Amino acid sequence: MSALDRERLNRAVARVNQELLAALGPDGHWVGELSSSALSTATAVTALSLVQREQGHTHHAEHITRGLDWLAQNQNTDGGWGDTTLSLSNLSTTTLCWAAFGAVQGADAKFRSTLQEAKAWLTERAGGLAPDQLAPAIIARYGKDRTFSVPILTMCALAGRLGSGRDAWRHVIPLPFELAACPHTWFAALRLPVVSYALPALIAIGQVRHIQSPSPNPIARLARHLTRDSTLRKLTTIQPENGGFLEATPLTSFVTMSLAGSGQVNHPVANRGVEFLIASQRADGSWPIDTNLATWVTTLAVNALGANSSLLANHTSRLRSWLLNQQYRTIHPYTQAAPGGWAWTDLPGGVPDADDTSGALLALRQLGPVDDVTREAAAAGITWLLDLQNRDGGIPTFCRGWGALPFDQSSADITAHAIRAWLAWFDDAPSDMQPRLLSALERALNFLIHVQHPDGSWLPLWFGNQHMRDDQNPTYGTTKVLIALSEAIEFGFTRNVQGAIRGTFKRAYESEAKAELWLICSQRGPQSGWGGGRHGPASAEETALVVEAFTALLGRAAPKSCENVRSQLAVESGTHWLLSHVESGEWTQPSPIGFYFAKLWYYEKLYPMIFTAAALNRVQQLPPSPL
Repeated sequence: MSALDRERLNRAVARVNQELLAALGPDGHWVGELSSSALSTATAVTALSLVQREQGHTHHAEHITRGLDWLAQNQNTDGGWGDTTLSLSNLSTTTLCWAAFGAVQGADAKFRSTLQEAKAWLTERAGGLAPDQLAPAIIARYGKDRTFSVPILTMCALAGRLGSGRDAWRHVIPLPFELAACPHTWFAALRLPVVSYALPALIAIGQVRHIQSPSPNPIARLARHLTRDSTLRKLTTIQPENGGFLEATPLTSFVTMSLAGSGQVNHPVANRGVEFLIASQRADGSWPIDTNLATWVTTLAVNALGANSSLLANHTSRLRSWLLNQQYRTIHPYTQAAPGGWAWTDLPGGVPDADDTSGALLALRQLGPVDDVTREAAAAGITWLLDLQNRDGGIPTFCRGWGALPFDQSSADITAHAIRAWLAWFDDAPSDMQPRLLSALERALNFLIHVQHPDGSWLPLWFGNQHMRDDQNPTYGTTKVLIALSEAIEFGFTRNVQGAIRGTFKRAYESEAKAELWLICSQRGPQSGWGGGRHGPASAEETALVVEAFTALLGRAAPKSCENVRSQLAVESGTHWLLSHVESGEWTQPSPIGFYFAKLWYYEKLYPMIFTAAALNRVQQLPPSPL
């Protein structure tokens, strides 16, 4: 890079770091801001409307009206709704929004034009609005995973969009909520039709379906009758103190509306659910998909700025203390997760998961000298990840052994993140833990090699791209794995590992080369950025991830798996794209690349800022001569 370019880079780095630090909250950590969600707003409006109707009052009328107004104002031009204001219209969210207007008395007439456009969109995509047309289309979208298809149809039934009386409920697949009465250790073996984190929905939605249309099977009917009270007690025990299950508006709304529809509108769980929904509505009338990702964005920001250690000098102690306080020290009542993990948020509805635990471990490594308290916390986090590793060598999100449905299976991006965390703390790990870490590392690398696609890419679990086939985001997945492979190869090279693991490192080296080639070929043009793959627009988030991955390869001591010039050119072109967007101010514009539970889209205000800072800080650390 020329001297002029280096000056340009330095100016941009100073700007992005300054703005990211300016976003640091008054409590000493980052909070961020999740996108408003049409889907969340629709479910919250419906829950409040049904509670109001069952309790015979109008206390929530203002909240309901503001929510409907927001939905009408944020309808896409094609007549549908997407999960965020930047999302393409989709069948699930448009159906839920249409149902929300049906749940509120008088809304169909007041918003006639809005609903006419929505009906036209649904008719074109689902073949019609009749229950026999709409319900199969919803079910087909999710296949055997009932985590989201059954809640959507349940809300439609409660809102009167599937007909009246018991006939409406024949379109809602019964959920075996009686299985929630079994010990938690049985859940994986029971092969539940919903993912591990959807237990509240299984209980509440299963109950409203049972009350509205009992099973014709006398044994199933008796089992559900006998377990109704015990499963409600379990629902009570796993609800956080603020009422928000997983801090998620949709999940809390589905539980609340289902209790209202099954004669339990005054149940304590429903009351706390209402309190959460009222408290989390935004000033504009909308609801976000979740309250915040404070722990996640804080660890990402720390790791982004960590390449420039002086930036965090005045915040290190406070950040470290805050992160240590977010570690779970007891068994979590929701998933029965062991102590030692971190969740995505600092709020009561969080649940420990592998991605946030890995991120926290990496951030703690960045935050200066390691004291005994930090070392002890890191050892607990490492052990938590080790205990989570599946038999296939990969790392799942929440629970070991749940593999029936995609969002419970091992994933490439989360496995890569865990590998990086293990490597970062390997030398500080107790000596008796290091052999186990090496074994886990070998198994994790073999998993990544096994799940690499023939074209060299990897698919992530919790991130997508709406312009790609099946909404996948191979750019995100491939960059995350590539960084982990680079660090693992560096580790193996400097430690001169021997035995069977040496062969694993050799195969990882070959996988790395295929991944580099895929990323280079997926660039949208010589001077362009990157999107989710070979199609769709470039984004700050995805371009920054690619630049960060290639700088990781250029900066290591171990041999590279391709000619340096190829990586250098990718870094140079991606950096120029980022610099131009920093200079124009476009770098702060987020893209809907995040997947939430049940594959719901979101965008996060801090993502483009954090990812750009991470990339440009790493580019700045490279020697100027190669570029």
